[in-house]
Amino acid sequence: MGRSKALLPAGPDGPTFVRHLSANLLAGGVADVLVVGRPDDDGLRAEVEGAGPGVRFVVNPHAENGQLSSAVAGLNAADRPGVHAVMVTPVDTPLIQPTTVRALLTMFATRRPPIVRATYRGRHGHPVIFGREVFDALRHADVAIGAKAVLRAQAARLVDVDVDDPGVVHDIDEPGDYVRVFDQPI
Repeated sequence: MGRSKALLPAGPDGPTFVRHLSANLLAGGVADVLVVGRPDDDGLRAEVEGAGPGVRFVVNPHAENGQLSSAVAGLNAADRPGVHAVMVTPVDTPLIQPTTVRALLTMFATRRPPIVRATYRGRHGHPVIFGREVFDALRHADVAIGAKAVLRAQAARLVDVDVDDPGVVHDIDEPGDYVRVFDQPI
């Protein structure tokens, strides 16, 4: 993208991806939003610190190891007595709706499966809730495969929640994706 995706505007004159996503996670019922970034990402750190209560920055000391290392850094920061699960979503899916977050949290609270994943019209997306019983599996997953290894290992017990929210499958990875989703150039 040429710059941090987290700091891109979520639409014309919109808040940044990270602020928009954080606000929707909080509105959907997430108690503590952890934004994981590189130790030297001062721009992201400042944006997160300005996002208000309930949102905090977590340093990933192993960011060079890829996306799984960020999930593990967030998991390690969140893991304490009383935490039953973590919800994970990349910042490049900024349009996830609060109703989706609420639906996933409700499913997890009701059934307590090891993993709850959002889907849209049968397509797998984000966010994904990982229950405490798979925390160690995430920590020890092969970095080359990432969290998908844990999803595959728990496939028989994983619960998909189909939501009416295309934001769960809108990854914005390159400029063309941004134009397609927001109908404007970066």
